[in-house]
Amino acid sequence: MYFLLRPLLFLLSAEKAHHFSLGMLSLVYRLPLGKQVLQFLFYSEKKNLAQDLWGLHFKNPVGLAAGFDKNAKYIDALACLGFGFIEIGTVTPLPQDGNPLPRLFRLPKDKAIINRMGFNNDGVDAVVARLKKRKSDVIIGGNIGKNKITPNEEATKDYVICFEKLFAYVDYFVVNVSSPNTPNLRELQEKSVLFELLNTLQKINEQKTKPKPILLKIAPDLNETQLDDILEVVHQSKIAGIIASNTTLDRSGLQTDEALVSNMGAGGLSGEPLLNKSNEVLRYLQSKNEHQIPIIAVGGISNAKSAQQKLNLGAQLIQVYSGFIYEGPSMVKNLLKKIQLNK
Repeated sequence: MYFLLRPLLFLLSAEKAHHFSLGMLSLVYRLPLGKQVLQFLFYSEKKNLAQDLWGLHFKNPVGLAAGFDKNAKYIDALACLGFGFIEIGTVTPLPQDGNPLPRLFRLPKDKAIINRMGFNNDGVDAVVARLKKRKSDVIIGGNIGKNKITPNEEATKDYVICFEKLFAYVDYFVVNVSSPNTPNLRELQEKSVLFELLNTLQKINEQKTKPKPILLKIAPDLNETQLDDILEVVHQSKIAGIIASNTTLDRSGLQTDEALVSNMGAGGLSGEPLLNKSNEVLRYLQSKNEHQIPIIAVGGISNAKSAQQKLNLGAQLIQVYSGFIYEGPSMVKNLLKKIQLNK
């Protein structure tokens, strides 16, 4: 059914299609028996794929990556599609509009997306208000960042604000310092700066009655020396894990016409072209990490084969985003039919 609707959706701009699709999903969910219909069509219970990690019980290892439901508006409806966990955000302390339109582009020949959204979100207070009202028990991750107007020297304050305000309403946290769409944000991946940020958050976390997992989301464009530094900082700060990886600035190997890609402008590339690059990061981290630090793998997953690659490389959990846009609401159910955990 989705493959009949997708060409019509793709007639809209990428961002309009995104909002329209989520609006329709929400509408169906709110109809009488709408929740039951969605679950009947798309929800799949696979007890053999359940995963216990960080004291949390994931019904399955397939999650929805941050950026899809930035403002926690659609959690209950999205949960009906079978996700084992949903990551909201990136959330910043203050609301911000993000970068000017257009800022989201499809590359259908590559099953890819370029985005330069720029952390557009309603701000942490609005997100908390919605989280208080959610009904689903799906595991929620809170992806947090800094406002564009906040200088890097004061970035830690922004992350602390989001951490404190979201703490009671999410199950785990993700520190996003790897988006290419906020000026100079990736500079926060530098070793000493990153340690100060993560160590501050972890110290606050450890003072809580029940600390929550903190993960670091990294870029796929880091070299081996930088990845070594990341691993050292993660070990030293004693955070819970890594998400590998965010979008890439690399444009090599695309099937889409080079001039068309150039006209789209700056932004992070996600989708199938990211698979090998993100897998290499995952492979290197595991070779050095020896499976000591849990890793959530994201980047390029479009089918069961690419999902299984991530799991075989040692990822405990996986996330989808661009693949979900191209494959539609049956994606999670289709993945769960074929993937296997490496326990």
